[in-house]
Amino acid sequence: MTVESSPLTLAQLAELAGVSTATVSKVVNGRSEVSSATRAAVEELIRRHGYRRQRRRSTPTALVELVFHALEGDYPVEITKGVAEVAREHHLTVGISDLRRDQAAGDAWLEGVLRRRPSGVIAVFSGLTEAQHEQLARREIPLVLLDPADVPGKNVPSVGVGNWNGGLTATRHLLELGHRRIAIITGPDAALSSRARLDGYRTALDMAGLPVDPELIGRGDFLIEGGLAQAHRLLRLPDPPTAIFATNDGQAIGVYHAAHRLGLRIPDDLSVIGFDDMPSIRWTIPPLTTIRQPLTKMAAAATTMLLALAQGEPLPHNRVELATELVVRESTAPPRPA
Repeated sequence: MTVESSPLTLAQLAELAGVSTATVSKVVNGRSEVSSATRAAVEELIRRHGYRRQRRRSTPTALVELVFHALEGDYPVEITKGVAEVAREHHLTVGISDLRRDQAAGDAWLEGVLRRRPSGVIAVFSGLTEAQHEQLARREIPLVLLDPADVPGKNVPSVGVGNWNGGLTATRHLLELGHRRIAIITGPDAALSSRARLDGYRTALDMAGLPVDPELIGRGDFLIEGGLAQAHRLLRLPDPPTAIFATNDGQAIGVYHAAHRLGLRIPDDLSVIGFDDMPSIRWTIPPLTTIRQPLTKMAAAATTMLLALAQGEPLPHNRVELATELVVRESTAPPRPA
């Protein structure tokens, strides 16, 4: 058979792959009862040649699929609220997947998405593989990345926040209070937001004429336990910091616990600033100074973009970035005089 440059039909794909048309149909429609080797062979043929649908595209279900890297803490709650607000206005249901849990079964979660055929997918702080992007695109299921973990492809719509500016603002706040030994606890090295907040911290110190001390950079993981471990190390240095910028609120809670165990008072002995401004954080003692990122508004913006794509409307911009805001409470103060 001679392969044409135009997209192939089910029958042509089946002949090339040496399988039945029914088997190719199962792969195309995300059915699970196909061997991994056969699925990979068919997917590769579709990737190389494309797929020409024989009949009119089926109507998507009235569903927005929301995919999280992990369902932990306040973060997914705030995101879900923003998606639900917009979805409700358009009479859509919101479905939720936990990528960390579902990836244990390989691509089973994606097969479920393809079977449900949602109006679109919002992936939150998660790095879908190139193959997964392609599978969604081939089924004409729109995708928007929200708070992407890595730099999105140029053709992938995304919504984020000014992480670099947030890191700059947090560090400047501590500098303006008079702190000079300022530590930072980052998130995962691979996370785009973590790298941007660290760069903002470095820029603020550079603008103040202060060197960046590698000892004052704690490599965290955006978890309370990571904040606790890194704060213990930082506060036991021969010349410990007088202030710590925890690059999310969870790690700031870990810093609070470390300070308490070491007999330090916040903010008398140590100033602490977080990042996120989760609703529960105002009940810390003392209430936490933090950088607010508008998660609910970010989620609403991502959903609005997704629905525009689902309706075939062009987007004015592929990237939407919302501003952060410094929220000063009682966990930051001038350093104690030497």
